[in-house]
Amino acid sequence: MKAFYGDLRLGILGGGQLGRMLIQQAINYNVTVKVLDPDREAPCRRLCNEFVIGSLSDYETVYNFGKKVDLLTIEIEKVNVDALEQLEKEGVVVYPQSRIIRLIQDKGLQKQFFKENEIPTAEFQIISSAQQLKESHIPFPYIQKLRRDGYDGKGVYKVLDESYLAGAFTEPSLVERMIDFEKEIGVIVARNESGETKTFPLVEMEFNPEANLVEFLISPSTLPFEIQQEAESIAKKIAETLNIVGLLAVEMFLDKHGKILVNELAPRPHNSGHQSIEGNVVSQFEQHLRAIFNQPLGDTACLSNAIMVNVLGEAGYEGPAVYQGIEKILKCPGVYLHLYGKALTKPFRKMGHVTIVDNDREKAIEKARYVQETLKVIA
Repeated sequence: MKAFYGDLRLGILGGGQLGRMLIQQAINYNVTVKVLDPDREAPCRRLCNEFVIGSLSDYETVYNFGKKVDLLTIEIEKVNVDALEQLEKEGVVVYPQSRIIRLIQDKGLQKQFFKENEIPTAEFQIISSAQQLKESHIPFPYIQKLRRDGYDGKGVYKVLDESYLAGAFTEPSLVERMIDFEKEIGVIVARNESGETKTFPLVEMEFNPEANLVEFLISPSTLPFEIQQEAESIAKKIAETLNIVGLLAVEMFLDKHGKILVNELAPRPHNSGHQSIEGNVVSQFEQHLRAIFNQPLGDTACLSNAIMVNVLGEAGYEGPAVYQGIEKILKCPGVYLHLYGKALTKPFRKMGHVTIVDNDREKAIEKARYVQETLKVIA
């Protein structure tokens, strides 16, 4: 492969905020970046060397885009995998590999992979009809998840008792036992082509109950060392079993009995690693690039306590984004603002994030709460 800092052309499928932050690091490495996205106003549009407007799910569009790059990566899983497979056959390097994206696009296949490889996960059953759902052996209450295209809390439905079945999904799905969990936790692991693997320290997450997406993230975790070690070991095992090249975000539950259960995987930079830009020696974005360029992986150690707050569009507002409270939060030391360049806001849309770093964990949390209360996105 060509030297990444010279003539290599890197293609990114998806032009959202993850791609934007990946390009910010790629600029430091002098990488030529092309981006494909259906939205002409996508966050990446002004940062890349070439921006192509087109569908990520259309075979011809993805294939033709891929033919003009040397290495293809993703910032979203919803892409045409058949095109990626063909590109791989024709010598285009695709990281993460197409077979991994295919597996992760289907939550049913993901769960079967966990079961076959003895990765701890909640009890589940794959469902293909409403009748099968009614006859499910998983007791109430349980969670129903669409097998495909669910993200940021979409495609997830809680079935508390029989009366909820009327509102359940009718498409292919899986049902899983509802976990009475203590905490949601996550580990990001990176693996390069040489097989070097490194994990970022475990993080703890708080979810927005209304939008069902990460709202607040704390790094590093203060859970017992054994739990942190076990979570990192599970993440490494998954990355090594998959032989992935690139980043893998492993979302997990810690139940009330101290047992870790894997929830879902994402084969790319992830919301649960944004704090690493200021909070760790190497960021998740640099680590992803190092992995796909087969360079030595960076030091993932935490530099400080780091809290990440998602900046979400306020409920009840839709239109051109107005940010209230920026001056107030920027007066606080250790507060770093990242806006994603989205012109229009809507309820719960991810418009940016803020990282708060402080050597005193409690002070960092206090500042993060202040940021949450003060910074509002309205229209």
